[in-house]
Amino acid sequence: MPIPLVNLQQQHDELYDEVRDAIDRVIDRNDFILGSEVETFEEEFAAYCEAKHCIGVGSGLDALTLAMRGLGIGQGDEVVTTANTFVATALAIKQTGATPVLVDHDPGTYNLDPRRLSAAITPRTKAILPVHLYGHPADMDPIQTIANEHDLLVIEDACQAHGARYKGRRCGSIGRAAAFSFYPGKNLGAMGDGGAVVTDDDSLAAWIRAARNYGSTVKHRHAIRGINSRLDSVQAAVLRVKLRYLDEWNETRRWLASEYCKLLGGSDLILPTERDDTEHVYHLFVIRHLDRDRLLEHLVRRGVKAAIHYPLPIHRQVAFGRGCLVPRPVTYTDTFCDQLLSLPMCPYLTLGDVESVAHDVLIGLTRLSAPRTLEDSVSFSESPLPG
Repeated sequence: MPIPLVNLQQQHDELYDEVRDAIDRVIDRNDFILGSEVETFEEEFAAYCEAKHCIGVGSGLDALTLAMRGLGIGQGDEVVTTANTFVATALAIKQTGATPVLVDHDPGTYNLDPRRLSAAITPRTKAILPVHLYGHPADMDPIQTIANEHDLLVIEDACQAHGARYKGRRCGSIGRAAAFSFYPGKNLGAMGDGGAVVTDDDSLAAWIRAARNYGSTVKHRHAIRGINSRLDSVQAAVLRVKLRYLDEWNETRRWLASEYCKLLGGSDLILPTERDDTEHVYHLFVIRHLDRDRLLEHLVRRGVKAAIHYPLPIHRQVAFGRGCLVPRPVTYTDTFCDQLLSLPMCPYLTLGDVESVAHDVLIGLTRLSAPRTLEDSVSFSESPLPG
């Protein structure tokens, strides 16, 4: 049987009765837009994130955009973020009118490398936007220290990190604000698009509540020029059901990741790393190999639905062209994008599934010839650190 990257069918089969009851509540009340289910989910998810406010919006992209707009980021500003991320991170910056400034990632965690921030900061820099990529928290303390030194905002892209912790704190509760996506395949996923901004900032929360609803908090009264980006009641009801299982699912992901690492250890793969002061929630389980494309072809032929996240960095996307800045070489990003491969990962995988995937990976590795080592694949002198 094929092994999917994410098994949503089994999740929804197991939760069918609970989800059906939740949706029926919304239908019975005809309470579809910004209704009681949205309000209750916002309270529950804010508490889960250990934050004061949660504001449900239409998508993770909208959450990022509204968080930045609400904090005054706009035309002429620069926002520093990682070059290794999903396109929505940079799209949100552009949608505010600001310019993305891309820096390289840490070679171990693939997250924004704080050591590269200072060289990217200019008088136009307004904020730093770290991404908790693949579910591994970015190194927030040095990022926040640099931000404080330059009087910059820190906004977390937590769209892949529902429930992750950094030094005991939930991702989403560390910066001035954080954005989450509830795309169906996320650790906490809806049955359609959805997103949220989490923050302790009362003024920002009030602004986003108005901005998501045409700029209105009182019907037919519009204090600002807002948009239509509202988490609907059906999705909120579904998310309330799934939120009750999120910690259990994340623990299963962490266990499955540890089994992958046991089974694949000793091979010439580079396996995910987890900092001692973090709690990785493995939205994705990403390995690295020099002959990634042929390994992927082998796995697909054997029914393993592996995938690539992300094959083309932001600065090489046609949509951006000169629309972003890359002040220093992003050598790790440019090199590793041809080596990174996501193996199946979701809480509905069994140990047998993981053993089967690992077996197929190891068979594939025996059939590949890699003339170089991973250490030879990057010239570290091409990506110098400041100082």
